[in-house]
Amino acid sequence: MTENFARRTVLKGLAAAPLLLAGCASRGSSTPTGTLNIGQISNSVAFFPLFIAEQRGIFADEGVKLGDRPRLGTGAKVAAALKSGSIDLGAGVVTDAFNLAETDNGTRIVSSLVSEYYVDIIVATSLDVPADGASVEDKAAALVGKKIGITGPGSGTEALVKYLFGRIGKDAAVDATLVNLGAAATSAVGALKSGRVDALAFFQPIGQQAEAVGAGRIFISPARGDVPSMRGALHGVMFSTTALLDKKKDEVAAFRRAMGKALEVIHGDEAEVRQLLGQYLDKSDPAAVDALVPILRSEVPRTPDVQREAYETAKRFHLDSGLVTQAPDYSAVILE
Repeated sequence: MTENFARRTVLKGLAAAPLLLAGCASRGSSTPTGTLNIGQISNSVAFFPLFIAEQRGIFADEGVKLGDRPRLGTGAKVAAALKSGSIDLGAGVVTDAFNLAETDNGTRIVSSLVSEYYVDIIVATSLDVPADGASVEDKAAALVGKKIGITGPGSGTEALVKYLFGRIGKDAAVDATLVNLGAAATSAVGALKSGRVDALAFFQPIGQQAEAVGAGRIFISPARGDVPSMRGALHGVMFSTTALLDKKKDEVAAFRRAMGKALEVIHGDEAEVRQLLGQYLDKSDPAAVDALVPILRSEVPRTPDVQREAYETAKRFHLDSGLVTQAPDYSAVILE
């Protein structure tokens, strides 16, 4: 990646981050004692553990009372809700935590949810692209000049496109057309199927759904090892700020215990996992859900504790690609 490309990427990233509200301190929690409001980006597979803990009564068993559970669409909106104090915990990706940390040094990662980069590049079936055995650089080059659907600016979906283009000396903001589609699965698959976009950079299970209905195929998948430098990177996380966490210490400790038990369920009986995942992704094609079960069990950690190696891999990826200008040291951002 050239120096000029890195500089352009950083400047564009800063300009596209209205959520950061530089200089504004986070407000304290507006929810009553004993209650946690949890905002999440979407119903992607990263947040499946939250569904399990709710469905199986694990939150209740641990004494966690859930308040509002808004689906906010982007990590930027999750971070803004944390800033305002309307939610206590945000369910997003590590990109969102890094972005928030640039203006709030009280940002903390509370729990690990996925320790693989679970965004895929999905191409339309009609698009002429290199075969599966091609290098990731050749595959990235095939996306130059194309319309690529992402959830929105500053997201983990945009981050993957920027990183792949940076590897071949290109700037995704200039050398492709990034189309903001929001987080709805139907919108993403529909845009690919109709030709509104040539490709998608989207979280699981969008790729599996596109393949199940014949709208496209998974072209580049960091989680399956297509991008070796990203293998084992921390991705799905729960995060917050010390302004909120300091007021909800007991509730957050109970939440982490609940997450630990939910993660154990995912690594337990496979038939139970398939049943729960089918309920969670109730509008997905059954074939897509079947395909996801073994993938999910390989991506989800066995403990909510954030492993240093996974964090450092994610940090290198974000810094090397210019996606963030700085990222906190491991000990400074992990909730003890």
